[in-house]
Amino acid sequence: MEVTVVNGATKAGDTIGPGTQRAGFWVRCAAGVIDLIILGVPLSAFVSFLSVGMGISNQFLDLHPGVEPHEILRRFGPQFIFESLVFFVLISWLYFAGFESSRWRATPGKRLLGIYLADERGAPVSFWRATRRFLAGRLLVHVPYVGIYYFLADCACVGVTTSKRAIHDALAGCLVLREKVVGEFLPLQ
Repeated sequence: MEVTVVNGATKAGDTIGPGTQRAGFWVRCAAGVIDLIILGVPLSAFVSFLSVGMGISNQFLDLHPGVEPHEILRRFGPQFIFESLVFFVLISWLYFAGFESSRWRATPGKRLLGIYLADERGAPVSFWRATRRFLAGRLLVHVPYVGIYYFLADCACVGVTTSKRAIHDALAGCLVLREKVVGEFLPLQ
């Protein structure tokens, strides 16, 4: 049975049909950049408030030409970076899992570019499946030394495989699909 896509939604129990397109590397990459820009706003606010709370904001402002900021970072860096990373991971998890399991079935970046998340049958995903996808993808990227290699392999899978499926998509049993545009498959006259 082919999936009937209406405004990005499918009927429960439908399966992915031959006419359904999977989202490719570049559109997923662009959606990811949009989402990171959006996530940068609360992260910037958190970093600003954290630096004020830790008393290091004035120390950065009082730097003179020739004075290196590494001393400030040596004293406060590990705690500052750890707290910022924990905040970023938490808001990223809530952002991705929340939006991808919502009625939109997509983050604002995906929605803007006409792609959405579905399970292997084309049905909407639950919050916990979206969480599993987040844990298998974006969280693993933050693992020191290994994360960058995982990220490159994950992106390569979308770019070079015929299924256009990232490792974290396969581990969570998800697909990233393109919404059908009316008239997209009409033959040229």
